Amino acid sequence: MTEITWFLTAGFALLVLLGVPFAIAIPLVIAGALIAADIEPAFLAQSIISGSQQFSLLAIPLFMLAGEIMTAGGLSQRLVDFASTLVRHLRGGLAMVTVLAALIFSAISGSAPATTAAIGAIMIPAMVKAGYDKAFAASIAVSAGVLGPLIPPSIAFVIWGIVAEQSIGRLFLSGIVPGLVLAFGLLVICWGHAWRHDVPRLPRASLREAATAFARGRWALASPLLVLGGIYGGIFTPTEAAAVSCVYALLVGLFVEKQLAVAELPRIFASAMRTSAIVCAIIAVSAGFGILVAQEQIATRFASWLAANVSEKWMALAALNIAFFLLAAVMDEIAIMVILGPMLIAIANRFGVDPIHFGAMIVTNVAIGMAAPPIGYCLFIGMAISGLSLTRISRAIWPQILWMLVVLFLTTYIPGFALMFQPAAR
Repeated sequence: MTEITWFLTAGFALLVLLGVPFAIAIPLVIAGALIAADIEPAFLAQSIISGSQQFSLLAIPLFMLAGEIMTAGGLSQRLVDFASTLVRHLRGGLAMVTVLAALIFSAISGSAPATTAAIGAIMIPAMVKAGYDKAFAASIAVSAGVLGPLIPPSIAFVIWGIVAEQSIGRLFLSGIVPGLVLAFGLLVICWGHAWRHDVPRLPRASLREAATAFARGRWALASPLLVLGGIYGGIFTPTEAAAVSCVYALLVGLFVEKQLAVAELPRIFASAMRTSAIVCAIIAVSAGFGILVAQEQIATRFASWLAANVSEKWMALAALNIAFFLLAAVMDEIAIMVILGPMLIAIANRFGVDPIHFGAMIVTNVAIGMAAPPIGYCLFIGMAISGLSLTRISRAIWPQILWMLVVLFLTTYIPGFALMFQPAAR
């Protein structure tokens, strides 16, 4: 192994184990590798600039901002009220409301943490008040938030589209079936929990109440139709759709619903900027990392080794899933996609995996990682809202994690499961 390879592998692993943030660890590793190999240090600055100058990257802060505005403008509450009129009378209905509201909100925010925060803040206290165990209430809000990366538009698919140089629109479509099947399984889990614990049902909503809730929530419900309709109607790109989503959220919040005050905008923009800056910083500094990985042929050599030692495609995919699940439990999911992307793509190409199908598999893994103990982002949001310890939520969430793994299995080994809505080849 060369000096560069040692720095990129062992050096990076050491910094991660020491708890150094990824946005700092990556440039440190690159700088060490450049010094060891006597390469011009300006390479780091050039790679950061090139890594941050991609038009598709604009979609990330814009979708995050749209989710923040929607939440502040009260549209997430509108979605909860509408979902409540549909299923609250069923056994486990209030928990099902959490899943349905998250399903709709995911099509607005594209983010698991944003979906968990927006829906969980409303539904966790409501479920506890209705007789649900608090740990279960928090775990179902966390699990429902996982729909954020799967239901289009999805920030995770935008990132993978940039890394893998694939159509973001086609990647969006590959998440629909896995997302809907995951949501269905969560609904069944809600029913089973309520049946076992004899949680009382709520009264059925009248037709008039349902119509009123729909009318009040129509602007929130129209947002995903506008965004996705514009993308697949060829009116605008996913990045432009993110900008349209922000403008729509602002106009509805300020002038239609009138629950959003101009004075709140600086706080909302600052919050979205903080979150998106972390994501974009990791992507920008990882550009140089990726160039060095390609130069050293680390990904190609590893793919060749795997192909030589694992003859069956299904075994290679199983190994990738196990490795990704274990990494996602202790490492940032975005960093995994960006840093290991070239290696993962080399392996997929070696075994002839369809790139869109492979993208759906990777993002499904990312979604699970958002809720998987011990460091899933959504777990910490659930802890903050519920006031429970990580241990209590982690114990309650394992039935949902097992169902997520079933969805991952279907996504991995049945290509048509993820590719069902792909446009016909011309």
